[in-house]
Amino acid sequence: MTATAMGVGDIREVGAAAFAWLSAHSADFALDEDAFTEDAHVDVTWKPLGELAQTCQSVRTHLPPSDPLHGCASDLLRFAWQQTGRGELFLRLQRSEPFATYPLEVYSVFAAAGLRHPGYEAAAATTARTRGWRLTEQEPTRRLGVLKAERRSGIERPDESAQVLRRTWLGGLPEPWTFERSSGYALTHVVFHLTDWGRTPTGVPADLAAYLAHWLPSWLDTCLDATMWDLSCELLVVAGSLPAPPDLPAFQPAWARIARAQHGSGALPQEGPGADAAAPEPDFLRCYHSTLMAAFAAAQTVKRLTGEGDDDSDAGGDGHRSRAGRARTRHDGQGVPG
Repeated sequence: MTATAMGVGDIREVGAAAFAWLSAHSADFALDEDAFTEDAHVDVTWKPLGELAQTCQSVRTHLPPSDPLHGCASDLLRFAWQQTGRGELFLRLQRSEPFATYPLEVYSVFAAAGLRHPGYEAAAATTARTRGWRLTEQEPTRRLGVLKAERRSGIERPDESAQVLRRTWLGGLPEPWTFERSSGYALTHVVFHLTDWGRTPTGVPADLAAYLAHWLPSWLDTCLDATMWDLSCELLVVAGSLPAPPDLPAFQPAWARIARAQHGSGALPQEGPGADAAAPEPDFLRCYHSTLMAAFAAAQTVKRLTGEGDDDSDAGGDGHRSRAGRARTRHDGQGVPG
């Protein structure tokens, strides 16, 4: 597929293929008892499930309810919520690891969708009042994420996000040539937190927005040349999350390369040879996140280019749904549209 052939419909097809793979592999996101052992590997249990939930919640807000991908995302979000015992398992984690932040970070995704567990929220709020919780040492980007998770989960405290932001790599407006893999992932997550995962582009301060608009295309080209498909998709999400909508012609070559790297099943490798190199499809852990990001980036890009999806002026990230064109998302009592 050529760059000039990559239109909005083609970008959407990348997202549709990614969702087909995610739906077919939903069982691989399921939790088991390994998620609760003392030596549990969070990166292969709670992290994938939380990332599935975050992507699905984001896609639901970026596409109108009439879009089939909205329904697919809603189904997977329900699946993820059921895996947590409808929130009960977060309370179990709270009792075993009261000062771990990852349970709250994952829970906050569901809370933003209106899926809540009052018992867990009460227990988490009690821990959050301790000095031990407030003084936990964290990298600034992670700290920004924890602050946002607290707010989404109903934990109120003075907002220090502005000060934390300026201690992040992106917030300091570094020399552009210092961009590398770690700083790339850090900057994308700063933008995710500032914009509530793309819902509020105006959350990016003007100086950061100008800096990103200028340097993002060069960084994206660097990642694509290095076949870093996962980070490339995250940068495409950032491009679609800035106050000014993305310029389709400028990003068509990137989307064409992502489409060529995507396997027929919809899986996108995290990095390395893509489908055009006749490489075998990577295993779950080596492609699930990049496939999630392909789905997210496609939905975010389509929303910004077409004007469909949510109304950014009503995107508070607190579980309340905003407008999608003329349609309104209906609550079924559990926060996920029926």
